[in-house]
Amino acid sequence: MKRADLQTYPKKAIYASNPSKSLGRTYATNNSPTRSEFQRDRDRIIHSTAFRRLQHKTQVFLHHEGTHYRTRLTHTLEVSQIARSIARALDVDEDLAEAIALAHDLGHPPFGHAGERVLNEGMKQWGGFDHNLQALRTVLKLENHYAQHDGLNLTWEALEGILKHNGPITNITDSEKINLIKNLDYKTHAGLEAQIAAIADDIAYNSHDIDDALRANIISIEQLCDVPMVGDIARQVLKEYPKIEQNRQAHEVQRRLITQTIENVIATSNLLIAELNPQNVADIRHSERTLICFSNEFAKQEKLLKKFMLEKVYNSQTVAKPVKQAEKMLAQLFVRLLEKPTLPKNWQAKYKKANSKAKRARVICDYIAGMTDPYAIELYQTLFDESPNFS
Repeated sequence: MKRADLQTYPKKAIYASNPSKSLGRTYATNNSPTRSEFQRDRDRIIHSTAFRRLQHKTQVFLHHEGTHYRTRLTHTLEVSQIARSIARALDVDEDLAEAIALAHDLGHPPFGHAGERVLNEGMKQWGGFDHNLQALRTVLKLENHYAQHDGLNLTWEALEGILKHNGPITNITDSEKINLIKNLDYKTHAGLEAQIAAIADDIAYNSHDIDDALRANIISIEQLCDVPMVGDIARQVLKEYPKIEQNRQAHEVQRRLITQTIENVIATSNLLIAELNPQNVADIRHSERTLICFSNEFAKQEKLLKKFMLEKVYNSQTVAKPVKQAEKMLAQLFVRLLEKPTLPKNWQAKYKKANSKAKRARVICDYIAGMTDPYAIELYQTLFDESPNFS
């Protein structure tokens, strides 16, 4: 089958990323007769070790608190589904949007943002820690399964999206730019597919964090009735289904919120794209603003919803107390491994190759960032002969 036989997918908008016009991969590969270049990116990410580890990494509720709460993996899958829906409606490349969504959290350490705070503080004198940069390091350097090269060898467009899906990069240092992505302008926006992955992330966690918080009885649906963005939905659900179980009410609130926010993004983004009238992907990248976004009124409501969630959920004792214990545990692990690098054989080899304190610290950081929650707890128990108390 020749490469031309693959072009059976619908033609996309002129400003969509085109897999047949990709800027390529670091290492040349043969064309696939059955998959586009962005489909291959998606598949490489799904089959990576880092992706599988997301199953045992915290989203909001720690691993020990129950099996029905979202993990970093289930969150990622929800993000990818929302991203595909928006990309399809806006006539851009679904596969690239999905690939970026699937990879966007590969750099997250164990225990959610608590782990990120610990590693950023520990690495402060050596460049700090950022989960987007770590995701890029993961797909470029740390995933080593291929016989011919390190990393997953993703396309330029996927790499750009992983790094820049939240917008232009303004705080990356010169040293961090070296050997990241060739010919990348850090100050421009990414393509629409990456912007879609970013807002799909917001939509997913806004809705599923509400669902998980309701399941954990941290908040009630009645409390949501006065919260912007979700209040009208909560009141309507209680009016229509006053006697059904709370978990069904919670799901109804979640699904309606997802639908409402996706529809708002599609309508708003269509208007902004039409106003810009881009003729190619370059026009998207050099736009003065993000084109995939909520309407102004919806964006204001979303900020108030996030404020409510911060006060009532993320800062609640149910969530905050175990998170503090996780931070303490990871901080001790980081210091202990810096002082005495008790590492598995493959990591020992990396550590020995590091020829400076900064590089050795980065090896320790990479090692901890790749841990799952259970692995970090097990290592802590081994090194300190005690178990962390999350209760």
